[in-house]
Amino acid sequence: MQAEKLTAPVLVTGATGYVGGRLVPLLLEKGYRVRAMVRSARKLGCRPWAAHPNLEITEADLHDTQSLRNALSGCGAVYYLVHSMTARHNDFKQADRTAAYNMVRALKNSGVQRVIYLSGLVPDDSAISPHLRSRAEVAEILSLSDTPVTVLRAAQILGSGSASFEIVRYLADRLPVMVTPRWVRTECQPIAISNVLEYLEGVLRVPETEGKTYDIGGPDILTYKDLFDIYAQEAGLRKRLIIPVPLLTPYVSSLWLNLVTPVPTVLARPLVEGLRNRVVCSENTIRELIPQELTGVRQAVRLALDKLRQHTVPTCWSDAGTPPVPEWIACGDASFAGGTVLHSAHMVRIHAEPDEVWTHIRRIGGETGWYQGDALWRLRGFVDKLLGGPGLRRGRRHPEELFVGDALDFWRVLDIREERRLLLLAEMRLPGEALLEFTLTPAEQDDASGAGGQEGQTGQAPQTELVMTARFLPRGLWGIVYWYAMHPFHLGIFSGMLRAIARKTGKDITAGPVRLKDSRSRFDGSGGSGTGNSGSGGCAL
Repeated sequence: MQAEKLTAPVLVTGATGYVGGRLVPLLLEKGYRVRAMVRSARKLGCRPWAAHPNLEITEADLHDTQSLRNALSGCGAVYYLVHSMTARHNDFKQADRTAAYNMVRALKNSGVQRVIYLSGLVPDDSAISPHLRSRAEVAEILSLSDTPVTVLRAAQILGSGSASFEIVRYLADRLPVMVTPRWVRTECQPIAISNVLEYLEGVLRVPETEGKTYDIGGPDILTYKDLFDIYAQEAGLRKRLIIPVPLLTPYVSSLWLNLVTPVPTVLARPLVEGLRNRVVCSENTIRELIPQELTGVRQAVRLALDKLRQHTVPTCWSDAGTPPVPEWIACGDASFAGGTVLHSAHMVRIHAEPDEVWTHIRRIGGETGWYQGDALWRLRGFVDKLLGGPGLRRGRRHPEELFVGDALDFWRVLDIREERRLLLLAEMRLPGEALLEFTLTPAEQDDASGAGGQEGQTGQAPQTELVMTARFLPRGLWGIVYWYAMHPFHLGIFSGMLRAIARKTGKDITAGPVRLKDSRSRFDGSGGSGTGNSGSGGCAL
């Protein structure tokens, strides 16, 4: 593609993902017009670059060909940065295949002049893992299009928040002695995320790369054991004792990885299967076409650790994708549609401005904890890990910032409205679907009495009503049993959380914490008992 044709927008699929979320601001910085493709525009609304004049946000889905055609309209190039290896796509191979074929159909007569696909480094080996085979298959499908496809094949990507780095970090931090599978001796050629981004932008500038495939890797070839050793040195840890055991199967290894790291079993297994393959560049021609200073593994680890310590991680592997909105919170459903939604709501009123309370709401989870019953939260997280869920180890990307779609321990941010509302979707293993909502509302002075006990004098300062509501759509009889078994714990923990949050503000509690007999949150406007059917009556989002 010639330089003058770059005035057309560049479509970035997977714009909320680990790589896409970093590529978009880089392209904007270099003067490109960017169209960021997402399933939900709300997820990009809080990004610092969301209001950039050269950025256009478009909603589309790779599993909806017509929406893809709309997203591609008028674009000169496309970055294909998506894959379906998530907990919502157990058959990730079929999901990837369908998405790639849809892209090929949408590209026809679209006017798009090239596609750039970030794939995995696939060895010339018939015994490659299903994960790597799927990445190679996507490249083959995309090449069926008349549009030239440039494929960049990367091994492990090292950077703050990347899955590869987080796995190494959690294993090395938590296990001074590691019993590992044979793959710990497998060679790999990791590449720093900064180098990946430079290559992605570079191939768009260099027309000679059209329709070509390139291996991209860093300057170091080493084993996974070497990677653990380097991390331990840079993190100031003692040397880790690593004992390879040949009998550990990929399934057993994935269970072990799930227990120690934030990676759930559904993701850990394909990753572990891929680690048994030697992933080293077979050619380095791209280094001549797009010269740059390659970051070594030690420096990449050092930079990633610095980002973590400074709380400046821009994207994280666990935040990729768009959280699915449960159908039962959609507008217009009758109160009995989809089954009985159980709920428990608690309220506290505080002599404080909403922003003073919000400061502590937005810090919830991660290193801050949940303000009450942290031991019980940790126990629930441990049980979730045993069941193959994410547990609490995912933590959060930043100690204070929250964006729609962010992972928050075993929750996912479904909606956030500054100083008004935080809505979390449970991703823990449950016999049903669960939401946890915090809402803040300025309270009238005259309403301060009659809702519960008081602490301190009311005075004339502004008041804020904080309501915390848990909602649960049970799946079968076991779901109902689960809710009522947990309900006594919820009563104590939720009231304690509200009291602790109120005290964190340093202001007086004027009412509560008290359990509400009806649901007053913005989720709906209906009544109902504290553990009954919440109805619908409104929108969650």
